Amino acid sequence: MADDATSVRSVDQRAERLRPFGATIFSEITGLARAHGAVNLGQGFPDEDGPAILKDAAARALREEHNQYAPLGGVPAFAEQIARRARLGRAVDPATEVTVTSGCTEAIAATMLGLVNPGDEVVLFQPFYDSYRACLAMAGATARYVTLRRDGGRFTFDPDELRALCGARTRAILVNSPHNPTGTVFSREELSVIAEVCRERDIVAVCDEVYEHLVYDGEHVSLASLPGMAERSVVCSSLGKTFAMTGWKIGWTVASPELTAAIRSAHQFLVFSVATPLQHAAAAALGSDEAWAWVEAMRERYRGNRDALSAALSGIGFDVCGAEAGYFVMAGTGPIAEKLGVQDGGWRDTDLCKRMIEEAGVACIPPSVFYADPDDGNGHGHLRFAFCKRREVLDEAIRRLRRWLGG
Repeated sequence: MADDATSVRSVDQRAERLRPFGATIFSEITGLARAHGAVNLGQGFPDEDGPAILKDAAARALREEHNQYAPLGGVPAFAEQIARRARLGRAVDPATEVTVTSGCTEAIAATMLGLVNPGDEVVLFQPFYDSYRACLAMAGATARYVTLRRDGGRFTFDPDELRALCGARTRAILVNSPHNPTGTVFSREELSVIAEVCRERDIVAVCDEVYEHLVYDGEHVSLASLPGMAERSVVCSSLGKTFAMTGWKIGWTVASPELTAAIRSAHQFLVFSVATPLQHAAAAALGSDEAWAWVEAMRERYRGNRDALSAALSGIGFDVCGAEAGYFVMAGTGPIAEKLGVQDGGWRDTDLCKRMIEEAGVACIPPSVFYADPDDGNGHGHLRFAFCKRREVLDEAIRRLRRWLGG
């Protein structure tokens, strides 16, 4: 019996739909960074906490006994603040159109599980945030891919490729703008193309807008605000990126009552409700001029970090793409091939990342993992560096890279 039990335990017990995904690249790179004492510019989280007003408000909520289950849709005061700041181009009912979720990741999962049926197709722009495909796998949906390609200093998509991909089975298009990992902010013209396709073919737009308040160049426009899109859009965002409190996992969706009912049908069986005292604290933050002044100052610090890191990477030999928003710089690796003694195209980005950790003591993320087929070559020409760190951390990473590559 012991032998039988051992053989059972040795078999992969994961459901087939999740076997393709394995451990996230963030866990792998962070583990390697720790093992080699590397400066970690991989995973995108700030190394400083957000404004004190949030922590003070959370402590106050704990003391005031806001510690029992919150309503399914969220603490009313928080939902009201979300509704007040929504960018749908119309008034939002906090009771029927706002759902507080466990971060934006759960917002997207609940949306997909609540709206998408097995066999439906959902269009993703690649490179994509890694949880998207796993959410679709759990929903039994088929992912279809539009590739963002670099055009000068930014990434964009081919409208004809998008139109050709959307057919009778297309249920939704997942639109991440500002975009991770490329830093692209879709223009009003680009969003208008997506909106036109959604309206013509009765497709729901799921809008991941977690970086909406971290735009450095251009302007963030919510797809939901375009004509005819408010009733067919789900806007997902979160507190974590805006206020540098990623560990709180406080997110939300804003959508029409009909779409919200579908989202809540899944949300109630995933987590039902989200940490009550943190929702009270979040409500205080969204309504505080002091907290928003902190966000403005943080955005300016990150703009400076972006500029400093981009200039340094360019000086070393990377072909840096302009980050219009977010936490990350995408750096083309072609120009550093000669410095490393490797013919351009003769490496995988994953190999280059591991080599950089081991030899330079700097960790970043290989973007090929954010493509449906990591071997198709689309992602291997760049590396992703996070700049949402203290300046001294970035300076140390730059010193190490200069020592490794020169420049």
